[in-house]
Amino acid sequence: MFYAKLVAPMLTGPALTQFRKNLLAWFAQFQRDLPWRRSKDPYRIWLSEIMLQQTRVAAATPYYERFLERFPDVQALADAPQEEVLRFWSGLGYYSRARNLQKAAQQIVALHHGAFPATEVEALALPGIGKYTAAAILSIAHGQTLAVLDGNVARVLARLQAIRGDLREGKRWQELQKSAEALLAPSAPGDWNQAMMELGAILCTPKSPQCLLCPVNEFCAARKLGLADTIPEKRKKRATVELQLAAAVLLDPQGRTLLLPPPKPKAGPEHKADVGAIVSRMWHFPTVVKARRSGARDLRDYLQESLLGGRRLPATFERLPRVRHAVTYRSITLQPFRINLKKLPQLPRAKVLPLSDLSSVPISNLTRKIARAALQS
Repeated sequence: MFYAKLVAPMLTGPALTQFRKNLLAWFAQFQRDLPWRRSKDPYRIWLSEIMLQQTRVAAATPYYERFLERFPDVQALADAPQEEVLRFWSGLGYYSRARNLQKAAQQIVALHHGAFPATEVEALALPGIGKYTAAAILSIAHGQTLAVLDGNVARVLARLQAIRGDLREGKRWQELQKSAEALLAPSAPGDWNQAMMELGAILCTPKSPQCLLCPVNEFCAARKLGLADTIPEKRKKRATVELQLAAAVLLDPQGRTLLLPPPKPKAGPEHKADVGAIVSRMWHFPTVVKARRSGARDLRDYLQESLLGGRRLPATFERLPRVRHAVTYRSITLQPFRINLKKLPQLPRAKVLPLSDLSSVPISNLTRKIARAALQS
C-alpha cells in the first residue's frame, strides 16, 4: 500500500506541548504502584532496572524486595560473597546480570565512595550498564535530561511515526533514539521516561494495543493509518537448537543428594552444548549431553569415569519424568535418573544437601525442575 513507507514528522510546537501534557497527566493518575517508584535512591532504581531486563514486573517484584532486604545498599552488595548474591538471584535467570551488578557495586565502592556516579560517562564505565540503563537511573534519580530507549519506548515511537521495518536495525535504532530525545520533557525527565515506558508496557502493547485508552492517540500516525496492529514488524527469531541431556539425582537413605560446583566456562563454538552455560554456571546435578537414546549409559560412563574413579553403581537407574527447559535459543529436553546409594560419594567441592531443600546454594531453574521431578516421583 502507498502508506507502507510513510514516516510521520516528529511533533513540534503546540502539538509537542500538548503531547507532553497529556502523557504526564496520564502517568500521574494511572501509573502502577511499584516498589522502586517510592524512592529516588539510585541504588534501588539501578537494581530494579537490572532485574527488569528480560523479566516481567510481576516476576521481578518479589526478588527485588528480598534482594534489598539482604543487600540494602551498595556496600552490602559489594562486600557479600558472590555465591550469596547468586543465591538471592536464583530463579530470576540471566545470571550474568547479578554477577555484573556486584562487580559494578565493588567498582562504585572503590572509585566513587559508594555513591552511584552522577555522570553518564562514569555510569557507562560500570559493568552491566548500557546507554538505556544509565539514562533511566540518572534521569529518575538525578533529574538529568537523558532519554531512555528500550523495547517499550521504541514500540511507542514506531507507532507514533508509523515506522516500518526492524526497529533494532542499527540506523533505525539511532533514529528512534533521536526521536526519544526530541520528545523528552526537559522539566520532568524522570517522570517522562517512566511514562513512555509505562505507556508501552500497559497500553501500547505488542499485541492488541488499547488505542481508545491511550492519552496520546490523537498524535499517533499508525492509528490514523490503521497500522497499530502491524507496527512494529516482528523480528526474525534465531533458529532454535534442540539439546538432549541426562542428569543423575544421587540419593542416600536420608534423602540427601549431591550437587556439583559451578562449572568454569569452556572455549569453543557457540552452538556446541556447554553444560556449564545450560546450568547458568551454578550448583547442579551431574549432567551430560546424551549420545545414546536413553542417556542412562552416557550418564553411567560419566559418573564412573569422571566422578567416581571407577566405583561401581547400582545396575538400575530409575527413570524420572522428563524435564523441558529453554535457555535463550536452546530448547532442552532432559532425562533425569534417580540413583539410590547407601552412601553418597565424597567429591572435592561437591555439596551434600537435602533433596527437599537446595536453597542454601544458588541453582538454576533447570536444576530446580530436576529436583522437583525427583521429589514428585
